[in-house]
Amino acid sequence: MLRSGERKKILAKLEEQFGIEDLRYALFRMGRERINGYSGHLSIQEIITLAQVANIDKIGLYLMKEDDIIRLGFDATQTLGPVITKDVFDLDGKQAAAWMAGYDLEIKGAPKGILVMRHNGDYLGCAKSNGEKIINHVPKERRIKNRNI
Repeated sequence: MLRSGERKKILAKLEEQFGIEDLRYALFRMGRERINGYSGHLSIQEIITLAQVANIDKIGLYLMKEDDIIRLGFDATQTLGPVITKDVFDLDGKQAAAWMAGYDLEIKGAPKGILVMRHNGDYLGCAKSNGEKIINHVPKERRIKNRNI
């Protein structure tokens, strides 16, 4: 589990980047950059005890990759979507279809930085934009195949 200071640092980044003011998850660092969130009924002490008797690789939902900036995971954008108030980019139907098929989007004048993609209230993952091109980060196993775009 993340220490209080590290958690506060991540929460400050989430508020700055995405407007997320509160995150009701216990946060666990999985490797150097990945952070998972757990919202179940086990206490931290119960999780630690369980980890001592069982080989636990990970706990909770993959929420984000964190280094200088935060990139939310695909499932995290859907879970946290209602509380994300900044850097949300709305797609039209054709753009959403191309996005979910795994294509990058050529959109001149798009905001720069990490964006949360949305179509008709559905959150479709995170992207990185340079202002002209939005780079697709939809996991390959989640992409829609055999679509005529």
